Amino acid sequence: MMFIFQNKENKDLINAINFILGYKTRKPELFKLALLHKSIKTEESNERLEFLGDAILGLIVAKYLFKLYPFKDEGFLTKIRSKIVNRESLNNIGRKIGLNKIINIKKMKSKSYDSIYGDALEAIIGACYLEKGFDFCENKVVKHIIVPYFDLDSLTTQTHNFKSKVLEWAQKEKMKINFIVEKTSESSRFSQFKSILKLNGKKVSVGYGKSKKNAEKDASRVACEILELS
Repeated sequence: MMFIFQNKENKDLINAINFILGYKTRKPELFKLALLHKSIKTEESNERLEFLGDAILGLIVAKYLFKLYPFKDEGFLTKIRSKIVNRESLNNIGRKIGLNKIINIKKMKSKSYDSIYGDALEAIIGACYLEKGFDFCENKVVKHIIVPYFDLDSLTTQTHNFKSKVLEWAQKEKMKINFIVEKTSESSRFSQFKSILKLNGKKVSVGYGKSKKNAEKDASRVACEILELS
């Protein structure tokens, strides 16, 4: 599908992407598609670009954190990455960079529109990747999105006790919670444990760790994601 732009529309979009990612695109049609919400009844929408951008952003953030924190374990890296790429964070950034002013969407009152700005931001990242490739896209996302909009010092010092959180939630909802922990590795040098978290006897999540305590923490973290406990 080919989009035809008027000169002013073309210029405004190029300026908007330059503000967001710091470069002047030569393929504004890609970004027009990235800003086209499915509520506009056309043959295409930004959903495919959102899918691509989600994967690209996840890889960029993972790579950035991996290099930034060379001595942190995978649990720490996973937690910080989730704080960056979760829908609430991306929506907040989308609003701050003004996507609400340029996204092409039909105005309706619906909870299904809660993630439109985060979705559009991911679609823009997907469009950048298609135009310029991964290395260029990575540089722009780190420089213009991650660094200016995320205080990593604050994120890493926040304490989130996932087990306490899910225990408090279960108590409030009057649900019985229990952890079934088993050793999965028989090695005398390396221990590996699996923890199954159950609510009212129903399995909710599974976690792994090098100790029973860490396995329960991991199962609690996964449960918090599933139960959407902020």
